[in-house]
Amino acid sequence: MEALTLPVPVLWIEPIWLGVQILLILVAGYVSQRFVARALTGLGERYPLPPQLVIILRGVLRWLIMGTAVLVVLERLGVSATVLWTALSGFVAVAAVAFFAIWSVLSNLFCAVLIYTVGPFRLGDVVELVDTTDKPGIKGRVVAINLLYTTLIEPEELGTGSAMVQVPNSLFFQRSVRRWRGSEAFPVGGFVE
Repeated sequence: MEALTLPVPVLWIEPIWLGVQILLILVAGYVSQRFVARALTGLGERYPLPPQLVIILRGVLRWLIMGTAVLVVLERLGVSATVLWTALSGFVAVAAVAFFAIWSVLSNLFCAVLIYTVGPFRLGDVVELVDTTDKPGIKGRVVAINLLYTTLIEPEELGTGSAMVQVPNSLFFQRSVRRWRGSEAFPVGGFVE
């Protein structure tokens, strides 16, 4: 008696073949990014390249290779390359516009972190932002530091009274700053305590 053999349905072959292709694409991406990383490390050891440059190049190339592998996988799954590039370019354009729109806010937030960590001045200090050496700048005692602004109280000069000035934090890293510690004597036109 002959054994009955059932034909393998064609429906099972296509998904298995697609899975094998996707697996091969991802493995090829992984292997190629490891090869490029080792080659860059070897170049960095052989030639006097700065280690920071090698690290940045490895990271950029790793993301580029794996991103390309993901795009090829998506194409194998039936996603159109035109649709992918349109979506990607649209996302990049919106991200660039949003980045430039909030650049000043991000700059002030980053500078606030630097003011807190580096400590170029602190509460109670008297600071002066110097525009040029021949013109006086903004001068005052630091009364508050928040994420966007540093608040200064200006000295009382010639009976005009003092005023509060909010200076964007990024300005302290764009100009020269004179500083007097809180307990030190203040130059002409002192503060009213």
